[in-house]
Amino acid sequence: MVQKDTEITNQYYITRQDSTESNARSYPRKFPFALAKAQGSWIEDVEGNKYLDFLCGAGTLALGHNDPEVNQAMVDMLTGNLPLHTLDLTTPTKDKFVHTLLNLLPGELKNNAKIQFCSPSGTDAVDAALKLCKTATGRSSIIAFGGAYHGMGHGALALTGNLNAKNKVNDLMPNVHFMPYPYSYRCPFGLGGDAGTDAACAYFERMLKDPECGITKPAAVILEPIQGEGGVIPAPVKFLQTVRRVTKELDIPMIVDEIQCGIGRSGKFFAFEYADIVPDVILSSKAIGGTQPMSVVIYNKKLDVWGPGAHAGTFRGNQLAMAAGTVVMNRVSDPAFLAEVVEKGEIFAKRMEEIKSKVSIIGDLRGKGLMRGIEFINPKAEADHLGAKPASGEIAALVQKRCFENKLVMEKGGRNGAVMRCLCALNVSKEDLNKALDIIEKVIIEVDLEQK
Repeated sequence: MVQKDTEITNQYYITRQDSTESNARSYPRKFPFALAKAQGSWIEDVEGNKYLDFLCGAGTLALGHNDPEVNQAMVDMLTGNLPLHTLDLTTPTKDKFVHTLLNLLPGELKNNAKIQFCSPSGTDAVDAALKLCKTATGRSSIIAFGGAYHGMGHGALALTGNLNAKNKVNDLMPNVHFMPYPYSYRCPFGLGGDAGTDAACAYFERMLKDPECGITKPAAVILEPIQGEGGVIPAPVKFLQTVRRVTKELDIPMIVDEIQCGIGRSGKFFAFEYADIVPDVILSSKAIGGTQPMSVVIYNKKLDVWGPGAHAGTFRGNQLAMAAGTVVMNRVSDPAFLAEVVEKGEIFAKRMEEIKSKVSIIGDLRGKGLMRGIEFINPKAEADHLGAKPASGEIAALVQKRCFENKLVMEKGGRNGAVMRCLCALNVSKEDLNKALDIIEKVIIEVDLEQK
């Protein structure tokens, strides 16, 4: 049946999606449009409306939509009669991807690393890493942290802090123990600042070294160097260094989840590099595939004790993702490119500090590079003893809705959904960055006035 022009509306497609897709869908509820075109930092719906995209596939599109060099790499694959699906068989395309990635690792790991290609989603990389570490150590317990997000798979969800996704799923992977993650604005110890970081470091070390802590020696400790879905919370350098030192002393593999914060997002190729540490296992997905589905586990070869077929995945040989991902890695790892990410992140941070000084609904600003968070609060509520007022998911949702109405797409996260997050393309132009900031400022000032 030929579709009539009169049917080409956002509502036409949204209604059809509502009748056919799972109730678990989320983004269409916040952004009720149907996308038709995309280029760089801009997307266009079927009605011709153009939006600045500061979500970019939750950080997947490191170079924005339809980057010419990325697309050309895939076109060359498609027109060259090259294999596109290879399971774990090798190809020149795969070999180039692997060695490009290995050459970007910290020196100590660069010459001692192995790579496991997984099914396309980051959650599978998490599950693969758990299997790897459990197999290598013969242990079963895992240490994770409050506020963590590691995916929606059965094992990955067990490691995730957010309870909304867990409460209705019975019997998740057992033997996961959560420890406090430093969060200065809402410090789990009620201390804040350096004192809160010191307490988190001491708690972690003393707990794992206490013979009566109640936790058997873990197979791994997993953390995000910058918590993403948890509210854009960068781990302090001291905390990352403490976790690395203690895990080394106790011979516990340290897994860093760089699925969202990695591949240049923070201003370093990997966010853990800010702490000058070398983990045992690195998880990468999203941007690593150059817009295409890809996830990998990079790990110290001392852990490589599992046998053939111990972890598999039909689509672990995605050649398009490897070709596109190689382009992204080469572009993003350029020191000049990373310096621009830092510079643009500082532009965002400075402008937001100016906006924060004018309003009462912003409680905290944080992040690194172009991974930024704006935490909204209820300005009429009473502050706690550290001066933080209750998080307001309602205000954040209103800001998000108004931003969308003003043609800017941004996502929320954090406790109570109160944190608006910047996940724009890393090569966003300063002009587009400032256009987005103009919209954010206009909306926040409007919403703030409505709270008076």
